[in-house]
Order: sequence, then structure tokens, then C-alpha cells
Amino acid sequence: MSLKSKIKDAFKSTTKSSIKRGKTVMGLVDTVAGGYRAATKIDAWREPPRDILPKYIQAFCRKSARALGVEVIEVEPVPKTHALWASNHISWMDVPVVGSVSPAFFLSKAEVAKMPVMGPLAKVAGTLFIKRGSGDAGSVASQMATFLEMGYSVMFFPEATTTDGRQIKKLHGKLLQAAMDANKPIQPIVICYINKEGELDDTVPYYGGIRLKDSLMSVIDGDLVTAYVLPLQPLYPEDKTRDELTAELQERMQSGLEELHSRVVKSQQNKLK
Repeated sequence: MSLKSKIKDAFKSTTKSSIKRGKTVMGLVDTVAGGYRAATKIDAWREPPRDILPKYIQAFCRKSARALGVEVIEVEPVPKTHALWASNHISWMDVPVVGSVSPAFFLSKAEVAKMPVMGPLAKVAGTLFIKRGSGDAGSVASQMATFLEMGYSVMFFPEATTTDGRQIKKLHGKLLQAAMDANKPIQPIVICYINKEGELDDTVPYYGGIRLKDSLMSVIDGDLVTAYVLPLQPLYPEDKTRDELTAELQERMQSGLEELHSRVVKSQQNKLK
């Protein structure tokens, strides 16, 4: 290939990348603007109407994921269980993905409410903010239990860190105390990201030493990805210790992730034939 041809191909590639980035930015801007309009429509600026908010949050999250090139598919219908929700954690993308299908409100540090643009949206979305300085697990679990008792489902990631999505890391079960104290079930779900070849995607996972900026650009510049969500059977805390509950959740999420992979990953499907 001549130098002229190489330069031409590089220019075409750069142009395509720039166009895709532009479309993504416009899609995200449109999504955020739509979120502000919806908040005004339902009068959420004064007091978030939590009884009707989940459907608006789900629509916003699904549109956000789509703008970033990720389609969300429920492998089985996700229930609307009032519970402490638990999901495996692969990327920052998990938030719009699980938010697309779950009726749960997100838990966040109070500082998020002060962020420009997204902070106000987090407020009107009924985000449950943890008080500053209450970062110990016992205090956080107590606040989560209060939210559950008030009728609000809460979503958290018990691995407490992101992974490559191939297995479930050791779960940190201290926050399960919230479900025990509020006497509410734990509703686990598992997710995975599949590329156009039908394999586990390697552009979305955000873990190790990857920088957030690099991860974001990798997703924006990458091909379309499908996020599959599989709801699992709920766990009930009655007559169980926290360690027993943690071990049961660990086993259920690991076996659930293996089942999900067997159903949506092309190589796993071929092994089963």
C-alpha cells in the first residue's frame, strides 16, 4: 500500500470516528435535556414523586445507554420487587444498564448532588444520598434499611469494585444487614456485555488501571454492544446470619452469571451443542 493510500485510509478512519463521537455527544445532550424536561413535567424539582419515578428513570437510563451504543435486553422479565437489589459490577456503564430495568433507586454520596448538570438530575431522580462522613458500612447499612422501610428499593454492587465480567468476585456482605434490619428480600441480577461477534465485550469493562477518560472514549469509539440482564431468584433474610446470606448470594450470583453466559455468549452456546 502506498503512503498516499495509507494517509487516505487514516483520514477516513479519523473522519468516521469524529462523526461517531459527534453523534454520541448529541445523543447524550438530547438525553440530558429530555431528563430536565421530564422532571419539569412531573414537578420533580420541588419534591421527587418516587411513586412514579422508576418508569422515568428507566426511560432516561435506557436512552443514555443507547446514546453510548449499548442496547439493553432482559433475558427474562425483570420483576418489580420491593427489595435490596444487588448486581455484579463491570463498568460505570452498569448504572444506566441496571437503571433501565430495575425499579430501585440508586445510592450515592451527598457530593454527587453538587455536581453540575448531573447533580440536579440525580436529585429529581430520587437518588438516596448518604450523609457526608457516614462512610462506615454499619452506618450506611442503617440508612439503607431506613430507605427500604420507607418503601424505596435500593440498588448496590456487593463486589464493591469493577471486574472483567467473567466471574463474581468475593462479595462484601456488610450492607446486606440493611435487608435483614428492614426484613426485605434481596433481589440479585447479573449482567454481561456482548459484542457484535457474540463474545464477551472487552471495551466496556472498566477495571484495573484503566483511566475513566480512556474507558469512556473506548466505549464511544467502539462498535455497538448488547447488555444482557438476567434476574435471579430473590433471597429472604429470615432466620439467616449475614455470613450465610452473603454465601448464598455469592453462590446464586456466580451460578446465575454462568447461566447468563451460557445463554448469550456464542462460544458458550457452541460448547453446549
